[in-house]
Amino acid sequence: MPKKFSKKYIVEDTTDGVLRFYFRRRGQKKIRLPGIPGTDEFNKAYYAALDGTLTADRIGPKLSTTGTLRWLCEKYFQSADYIGLDQRTRLVRKQIIEHIWAEPIKTGSPKRFEDVPISAFTAKAVRVLRDRKAGLPEAGNGRVKAMRAVFNWATAKDVELALTNPARDVGYFRSKTDGFHTWTEAELEMFEARHPIGSKARLAMALMLYTGQRRSDIILFGRQHVSNGQIKFTQQKNRKRKPITLELPIHPDLQKIIDATPGGNLTFLITEFNKPFTANGFGTYFRRRCNEAGLPHCSAHGLRKVAATRLANHGASEHQIMSVTGHTTSKEVARYTKAASQRRLAKSAMNLMTKPEEEEET
Repeated sequence: MPKKFSKKYIVEDTTDGVLRFYFRRRGQKKIRLPGIPGTDEFNKAYYAALDGTLTADRIGPKLSTTGTLRWLCEKYFQSADYIGLDQRTRLVRKQIIEHIWAEPIKTGSPKRFEDVPISAFTAKAVRVLRDRKAGLPEAGNGRVKAMRAVFNWATAKDVELALTNPARDVGYFRSKTDGFHTWTEAELEMFEARHPIGSKARLAMALMLYTGQRRSDIILFGRQHVSNGQIKFTQQKNRKRKPITLELPIHPDLQKIIDATPGGNLTFLITEFNKPFTANGFGTYFRRRCNEAGLPHCSAHGLRKVAATRLANHGASEHQIMSVTGHTTSKEVARYTKAASQRRLAKSAMNLMTKPEEEEET
């Protein structure tokens, strides 16, 4: 049964097991409001409905039918499995799933995947959705991963909304690229020449280069994380599910740059308004600094990769690199050590390619 909510004209409804909120004023059609109370999305729609600019025929998503793919996904969005994900991961996964259910079953068909019964959503359907992104392999893999997550939750013994996981046996596309570009030493020198010690951009680069961390971590670094020449922190990625706490020595070059650069009270890096950066805000800021240095193809994440590459080139083992980057498996790190080992072996092998007469002289 619908029940009244604290905001005027708002009621919540869980008739079919999915929590929804409506704006209902006497004598008018009820209006479905997106999101949940307190969010920007919800408040914007609520006040639009209150002043009459939002009407029932203009409001967004339609109601899902019980037992369909969309209904299952909406239930998943309310699950602890989904809510426990990092905010960024939740946003990306929700966008992927919403794109999936909006896809036509066949080209030109008015029917959408959102209306497919759970029992009829098979591995073939997952493969079709994946293959439609064949030109963007990471996007195709994202679809498979999202559906695996939904059905892993739905097939759990304490949920049992689906009998099988149709995405389980659908493989991922092989990646055609190595991901973000790894900065070269020459590119690092170009950036340093454009942004000297004492500048915020140089400090940002140094924090990533000399710690091997993501932008979401280094924007939070401050003096409160430093003690006895060590910086101690918990990585932001997966901090709710599998938190990883690292304690890293501060490299002398990094300490020199920190000491020479003005910073905030709580974070080394601050915006022009003396506020800490958000991850997205920092990404935009650093993108511009790279462009200024003539490096439009370089990125913040590429500095994390070059940090691991430097360690590998100096003979660090996989586990040594993992102790710095925070990787929990060697799959990603193995690429750095493999390339470094190949170069060292090739160099030693080339020294063996001496001419016969040179051997005799020796």
